[in-house]
Parts: sequence; C-alpha cells; structure tokens
Amino acid sequence: MDLDNIECVSSSDGMEDEEIHSQITHQFSSKPHNNLGIPPGLTPATSVHELLECPVCTNSMYPPIHQCHNGHTLCSTCKTRVHNRCPTCRQELGDIRCLALEKVAESLELPCRYFSLGCPEIFPYYSKLKHEALCNFRPYNCPYAGSECSVTGDIPFLVTHLRDDHKVDMHTGCTFNHRYVKSNPREVENATWMLTVFHCFGQYFCLHFEAFQLGMAPVYMAFVRFMGDEGDARNYSYSLEVGANGRKLIWEGTPRSIRDSHRKVRDSHDGLIIQRNMALFFSGGDRKELKLRVTGKIWKEQQNSEAGVCIPNLCS
Repeated sequence: MDLDNIECVSSSDGMEDEEIHSQITHQFSSKPHNNLGIPPGLTPATSVHELLECPVCTNSMYPPIHQCHNGHTLCSTCKTRVHNRCPTCRQELGDIRCLALEKVAESLELPCRYFSLGCPEIFPYYSKLKHEALCNFRPYNCPYAGSECSVTGDIPFLVTHLRDDHKVDMHTGCTFNHRYVKSNPREVENATWMLTVFHCFGQYFCLHFEAFQLGMAPVYMAFVRFMGDEGDARNYSYSLEVGANGRKLIWEGTPRSIRDSHRKVRDSHDGLIIQRNMALFFSGGDRKELKLRVTGKIWKEQQNSEAGVCIPNLCS
C-alpha cells in the first residue's frame, strides 16, 4: 500500500486541526512462547512433554504422528518438509505411525496454553488445540493496518505498542472530526491512512480509513474496530458521516472486534464506503485534491430492564 505521500489532518472533541503524517512502520516480532502453555505445578511428566514435541518445529504433535525405523518421531507437517528423511538419524521415514504415542496423548489432560493469561480450563490433549484457537484469553494481533505487524499481546500492551512503536494518533472521547487529505487522489488506487485510536467508556476503538478498488470502482472506506472480543463489541455502536454542498452520507453500525483483521472487515464492506467521485465532490474546489471530513461518534447501548430495549449512552 502507498503510505509515503498521504497525510491526515485530524481534530477530535473540539481540538484544533493538526497535521498527521502517515509513516512507514517496521515489523515487530512477539516473544517465543511455550507451545503447550503448561503452568508451574500442572506440568505432566517431563518425558511425556518432550515425547509429544516435534523435534523440527517444536509444536505439539497430533495424529498422525510419524516415526522412523529407529523410533524417532515427528509431526505430519514436518514429514514433508524433511523430504521423508528422519531429522535425527537421517534414515528414510516411510509411513510408520507411532500408535503408542498417539494413545499416550489420548490419556492426557492439559491446561490451556493461555493459562498464564487467565484461562482456567483443562482439556483432553486432542481437544486442547481446538479450544486454544478460539480461547477468549488468547493474545490479540496488532490492529495496525499499515504493515503486516506480527506483535501480539493483551489490550494494554497493544495500546502501548501502537502509541510507542507505530506512533498512532491517540485521543480521549467518543466523538471525532477528522479531515483526510491527499493530493493527486486519482493516482492512488490502494492506500491506508494513519490509524487513530480512541479511548472512551474505558475501552479502546480503532478508526480506519483506506482507499481501494471495489470491483472497477475506486472507493474510500472508513470503519471502526473494537479492541476486545466480539461479544463485548456488541455493547457499542458508532456512526460515521461525510457531507458537503447540501449532500450527506451516514453510516451506523456495530464496531467489529480486532479478532477480525482490518482486511477482513474491509473486504466485507462493513463500514462507510464513498466512491471517489463523490469524495472529491464533498472535498469541494476543483476536485483535484481530496479534503474529506469524516465526523462520527461512539456510544454504548444500555439495556432498559423494564422496557426490554436498548438506550444509547453518549459520553459527554
């Protein structure tokens, strides 16, 4: 994506406009972790733990578990990577299954790998992997859209990471008024503006703005993501609005969780979409420069127990 020549002029909650320049960001790597996530005091016998660890990728092995004629084991994924040669003794692997080790694994019950992050669950070995893929305590991926950042962590860690490493715009309040600026917009087909993070209702929200091709039509899209799980995201709503010259476009919706990547949200068209010609019309002037003002607000839906309806709660 083109990030070099795009700027965003932003104001929030009555603040004066200020220029914000998008930056090329670097990839960050998360720390390696214990694959099984075994907490102290709950560790199965060390020998069993080691037996179930693939010597090539160090991940836990699941059926089919392969072995060579000398009894060395490895996972099915790595079997193809080592070209059917045992990585330990270099003998040909063949198609021998280690049924005994598969039976041993079947008898184990292990804690979730995210035990240290708060998950109290214990699962049979073969159910553990499925749970961990959806565990509510699993780390979140960095929501930054300008690069394929590999950092993961909990929400407080990611907020600090976004502020210190990606230098994103941080605002407090649930209303915003942003002006996105780009010279020669007809030359840009795919672009991402600098992410903006809002703190309100004790939560964090990410405002995205992108240019891309929708079929053959160049469009701009704005949307909000919630820094938390999908269930909590449903407690909030947001609106986005663009307009000028007596015309107006309004979008209202529920923010998507950052469990869904920004690309997934964009490709599902879950946000305010403005065709480029309309965006330039809203920009005024000779339509040769994008000066698009996007306003919006975030509110929390409060359940009225007596009437059974939701009442918007807007922050002051």
